[in-house]
Amino acid sequence: MPGASSEAKEAKRALRRSLLTARKARSAAEVRRLGHTLAEVAARLPELDGVRTVAAYVSIGGEPDTAPLVELWHARGVRVLLPVLLPDDDLDWAAYEGPASLREVRRAGRMTLREPAGPRLGPGAVTEAGAVLLPGLAVDRAGRRLGRGGGSYDRVLTRLAASGADPLLLVLLYEEEVRESVPAEPHDRPVHAAVTPAGVRRFGG
Repeated sequence: MPGASSEAKEAKRALRRSLLTARKARSAAEVRRLGHTLAEVAARLPELDGVRTVAAYVSIGGEPDTAPLVELWHARGVRVLLPVLLPDDDLDWAAYEGPASLREVRRAGRMTLREPAGPRLGPGAVTEAGAVLLPGLAVDRAGRRLGRGGGSYDRVLTRLAASGADPLLLVLLYEEEVRESVPAEPHDRPVHAAVTPAGVRRFGG
């Protein structure tokens, strides 16, 4: 129904504004501190035992800090794939080889991103991952994720589904970003778990 879809889009925009405002209010020190806590919580996930390749991302601004978790996986010998934003907002991927392997890239009309400088592996490389860490602003009790609205990870999820890949889908969030419900559209795919400083919330049984 077009009307329902329009209402969901507007509800998403309003909720994004509220959540982004709250994130901007966090100090850099708090973001770093909670990032280490998030890494400790995620490191204990039994679902990640035996996973040899993960797709993650480099957080920016007030997002939950992914750096400690990415570095932990890398130190454990896990292959970590990080995204490279393409001109059409799709994502290519390259392997993380330590902090020095990241470069700052200024995207027109966007924040400066930190992207891996190594050889690009192609958009399909994400299908090799046994776990995918998705950026998000919130998740609800059904596992529905509210993204930032750019559509890049909708393409990733569509690519995973089309390939038959079924990785563990995770989001890192602050505790108050786990909500009773978030506005959703038919194409939205739920995640399996949300990692917060207080622990792990699992969805879908």
